[in-house]
Amino acid sequence: MSHWSTAPETDASGLPLPCPTALSRPHWDGCARGELLVQCCADCGRRVFPPQPVCTACFSERLGWERSSGRGLIYSFTVVHRPPRPEFEVPYVIVIVELEEGWHMLSNLLDCDPDAVAVGDPVEVSFETRAGMVLPMFRRRGA
Repeated sequence: MSHWSTAPETDASGLPLPCPTALSRPHWDGCARGELLVQCCADCGRRVFPPQPVCTACFSERLGWERSSGRGLIYSFTVVHRPPRPEFEVPYVIVIVELEEGWHMLSNLLDCDPDAVAVGDPVEVSFETRAGMVLPMFRRRGA
């Protein structure tokens, strides 16, 4: 979806930022507009994420982009207590979200008590700007 160079671009705090590729650019452009976009296969209807050159189900090259609701449920999660870099504040929660349309996305869960997170919690996308780049993260719904 993006690549990481040996010296990735960072935000003001030193946290790394993704480097969009030609393939992932529509996703990141959608985030900048406040839209969560996902590839959808015109032949079999499967959602494909992260972005790929062909459908991961039927290998069709007929992939388009569609807007996701941005709502889903926590499919899995982990609480990070040991930061991968000193710039990361711990603890923080990494989630795999199962979106309403049936696809999965790895991201961060914001503004939550890590001890209160559970599989099945309803969440929605929250677009966060870091060093001019808009990143899709999630917050619990109704919280």
